[in-house]
Amino acid sequence: MQTILGANGAIGTELAKSLTSYTKDIRLVSRNPKRVNEKDVLHPADLTRRDDVFEAVKGSEVVYLTVGFNYDIKVWKAVWPPLMKNVLDACEEYGSKLVFFDNIYAIGKEHIHHITEDCPISPCSKKGEVRAEVDRLVLAAMDKGKVPSIIARSGDFFSTMRGTSMLMIMVYDNLIRGKKAQWFCNAKAKHSMTYCPDAAKGTAMLGNTPTAFNQIWNLPTDKNALTGEEWVKLFATIMGTSDKCQVLPGWGIKALGIFMPIMKELHEMSYQFASDYFFDSAKFEKFFNYVPTSNEDAVRETVAALKNIKG
Repeated sequence: MQTILGANGAIGTELAKSLTSYTKDIRLVSRNPKRVNEKDVLHPADLTRRDDVFEAVKGSEVVYLTVGFNYDIKVWKAVWPPLMKNVLDACEEYGSKLVFFDNIYAIGKEHIHHITEDCPISPCSKKGEVRAEVDRLVLAAMDKGKVPSIIARSGDFFSTMRGTSMLMIMVYDNLIRGKKAQWFCNAKAKHSMTYCPDAAKGTAMLGNTPTAFNQIWNLPTDKNALTGEEWVKLFATIMGTSDKCQVLPGWGIKALGIFMPIMKELHEMSYQFASDYFFDSAKFEKFFNYVPTSNEDAVRETVAALKNIKG
């Protein structure tokens, strides 16, 4: 049995699809799980409860942690560290392997210009401090040989689930409504974006490769990092819209937080848009001989899929 904790989100849904290449025994765990594949086993659970975590993990060969909590620092502080401790304890109890789908928040601004697996944990934000605490728990479990684990990191990602991607919210959603696209801080800075299907496929590949465990991996991402302006132009060209873009300065993001809570939460992460942000997945690409989907193809597929959903 391979189990996804936090199923049905942008990553969990795509991961469930990808896992069918390796197993028919897939357990989807969330408060209200929905079947992705015909034979998926649905397991409702409240993952903030230790007993629920243990029940969800029991009988699993591999556990994928892809939970996405509300984008609120108070929530993150309250739920992330206990969840990771419970998941690691459950995996140790039942002899399960762990694949943790992570972001790069634990990596500070002095390293985002070239993000590799060797970048030190150096958070420069409150959310980054929470992710660093969680990463250290996983790394400690690796070092002590308690739980075979993988930290699978993704850059900012995008998919047809628009509400979980800032690229889709700022660019696609505005363009489809006939408005100017928006970008944060510096539209001339490069910013890597990971395509969800690639991230999910990569996560499944890692979880089913024994020699990949007890390492950090950057998930496959097109090495051709685009600037904010180039992302807007790419979407606009494919969608057939204007490529005009409004750049929101750091102080503007903070000011919008008065009316839009998510903007208040995003303000501390504005450093990721102020300068180049390059996510390097060369280690994964070389090990698996994998070529990530190009940015152009990824955007084209996403826009086409959204048209089909609406149609």
